[in-house]
Amino acid sequence: MSRFYPIGGPTTRPLRFIRGRKGTIVSNAETGEIPFGARVRGCLLGGAVGDALGAPVEFDSIATIRRDHGKAGLTDLAPDWRGKTGLITDDTQMTLFTVEGLIRAGVRVRERGIGGGEVQVVRHAYLRWLDTQEHRVPPPADDLVRTGWLREQTWLYSRRAPGNACLSGLRADLGPLAAPGLPGPVNPGSKGCGTVMRSAPFGLATRDPRAAFTLAADCAQITHGHPTGYLAAGAFAALVCFLAQGAPLAKAVHDTLGLLAERPAHEETTAAIEAAVSLAGTAEPSPETLETLGGGWVAEEALAIAVYCALVSGDDIERALLLAVNHSGDSDSTGSLCGNLLGTVYGDEALPRHWVSRLEGRDTVVELANDLTTQLTGGRVDRDKYPGC
Repeated sequence: MSRFYPIGGPTTRPLRFIRGRKGTIVSNAETGEIPFGARVRGCLLGGAVGDALGAPVEFDSIATIRRDHGKAGLTDLAPDWRGKTGLITDDTQMTLFTVEGLIRAGVRVRERGIGGGEVQVVRHAYLRWLDTQEHRVPPPADDLVRTGWLREQTWLYSRRAPGNACLSGLRADLGPLAAPGLPGPVNPGSKGCGTVMRSAPFGLATRDPRAAFTLAADCAQITHGHPTGYLAAGAFAALVCFLAQGAPLAKAVHDTLGLLAERPAHEETTAAIEAAVSLAGTAEPSPETLETLGGGWVAEEALAIAVYCALVSGDDIERALLLAVNHSGDSDSTGSLCGNLLGTVYGDEALPRHWVSRLEGRDTVVELANDLTTQLTGGRVDRDKYPGC
């Protein structure tokens, strides 16, 4: 038996694993014999595919999308303004650095026995992401932030329409985090979807949805201080956590709403998710129907759109992702979140091959996913690759 402890140390029940067919490690919390590693890869690859699918139409209205791509809207990966297909955006970039931060926090616990510093370690990871937006090549290494393997991936050094709050937030001093329900110390009025778009990995890193919620919400305060912004991030991480353990999507959404109701200032996020659930049960899916939930530019709307698209599409991942990006809003973010959810539910093998095969940075995404799985299932990752800082 391997033991997985959350990144803060062995304070939560371990996740037990059993030996499956052909030697595959399978979580006994999972259904359908989908290995945990397949769910991790599915989550990260699915998010990246949704991101790349929506990126070329991110700022287009549905009328413009139909004009440019036909009556059905976007039906495949399309070239962006540079003529390149399959490129990811800041959504996937920041998600990858979230993964790296979580791995490094685990290394810190393992090698130094120091827990409780996860927010600072993740913030350092986001500062490495900030370098990718401000430099054309990796800047010289140092002893704390500019370390490790991920920052050396030169393909990441490309500015991909990053959110203003993410940029300004990382340039500010963090200071003490806010008490639950109160505005955070950085960009206290901002609730942009930059919080949720990067938060799926928190749901993979622990078996405890409440812990996933708390850490994601805390790390969202690194850049966004509006309570709805950080609570939506926490709810998304909790939802991913439920799904990673094999919970059916509808039940995972229900249970996430229960956790959300415990938090002060939850009402705005709760109302958005409940609207998505209600819409999924009453209306024929369409861009016009989806747009009644908003445009996805703010955190709770992006989360609601992703939940709606996942709920109404069953196991048809391609249909879900196309629905998630064909609207007059933040198409790459809503596509990314929907891909995170359904990739976690069904694993990487269920993702559309004709999209995954054309995805920018696919090998890096898979390597990070496999390293995260190794870290979480009792293995050891290379400390030079992931210093614990």
